[in-house]
Amino acid sequence: MNAGEIEKCIDNFGTDVYRFCLSLCLDKADAEDLYQQTFLKALETEWTLDWERNPRALFFSFAYHIWQSDRRKQARRNAIAPCGNYDEEMEAVMQSEGDVEEGYLQKELTAQVRQIMQTLPEKFQVPLLLFYLSDCSIEQIAAVIKKPSGTVKSRLFKGRSLIKQRLEDAGYGR
Repeated sequence: MNAGEIEKCIDNFGTDVYRFCLSLCLDKADAEDLYQQTFLKALETEWTLDWERNPRALFFSFAYHIWQSDRRKQARRNAIAPCGNYDEEMEAVMQSEGDVEEGYLQKELTAQVRQIMQTLPEKFQVPLLLFYLSDCSIEQIAAVIKKPSGTVKSRLFKGRSLIKQRLEDAGYGR
């Protein structure tokens, strides 16, 4: 790909790719690094971009595989010398037009769902993030994770079921 094509891609769906990176990393600085690495990898490839075959999914795939590789690298490093990131600035500020109690409960529920999402196995987490946060279709998700669409549907169903069960175990929905 050349720089002109990359620039056009950034203009067309750069915010979607950034939002996906942010949902994977859950850290603004890491998401920005992943976003830059994604478009850098696209620039380094010698592929010709086919605008008929949904290039947005290609960039989601690049981001996902770079993220997955970085997670493996961190796991190897943590096995040798563990370290941690204690920066908790990822808490989203919700604008609530209702009363304070309702806003607090909604914020608490969002934090609980985020925590549950982080504990889900990667095979459920990635399809849920792509489907709900990046508005990808089942076919696009299948292309990104290189699995059949039936597998994607199954993982979405199982992921939602796990989240629902864990929320009920935590006292929500009673």
